[in-house]
Amino acid sequence: SGHAPLLPPQNVTLLSKDFAMILTWAPGEGSPPDVTYTVRYESQDRQEKWKKVPHCKNISRSFCNLTCALSNFYVKVRARVRAVWGRSQSPWVESQFKDYYSDVELAPPVLALDVRGNSIHVRASFPLPTCVESLTWKYDLNLWEAGSQDKKKYEGYFRKDTVIINTTALRGNYCFSARALYESIKLKHSEFSEPVCVLLNHKG
Repeated sequence: SGHAPLLPPQNVTLLSKDFAMILTWAPGEGSPPDVTYTVRYESQDRQEKWKKVPHCKNISRSFCNLTCALSNFYVKVRARVRAVWGRSQSPWVESQFKDYYSDVELAPPVLALDVRGNSIHVRASFPLPTCVESLTWKYDLNLWEAGSQDKKKYEGYFRKDTVIINTTALRGNYCFSARALYESIKLKHSEFSEPVCVLLNHKG
């Protein structure tokens, strides 16, 4: 064919971000602009059995979200990727091993506030891939008066729990922020979400 061999992808990394396991890479040197990529993965308990990832076959982007392709969140997996261009294929490049259970990185939940009479109902929604919704996600909630450093903490609520706070004694601008929690080998948590503030018992 007369042209140089297709160089493999570089910087192949399996990382966890915002509750997802994602394989990322950079194009190999001198890659043609219309090169595509194909990804497979294997589990540590069944090595040399590389599984196809249907939604990451001949893709033009340089990442693949593997979360919901994984058959077991407690077993370490690694992934591999190769470049494809016309009839040329690069060699495969493999990532390191990781498992969702212990390596997952969390994102902050999104808060919804509902003021009702003398109470406020706070719900936290998590930007989770559907396949991991059944794992035990929790959250911590902080409440404070705007401008104050004194935070009231509500800790260890399950993901679908609504926190109901009596607001009878609260007057003024109050802020809420939450972080996601996950207990695997050690307890880990996300950053706190951006504060959401609301005026309570505002007269006039």
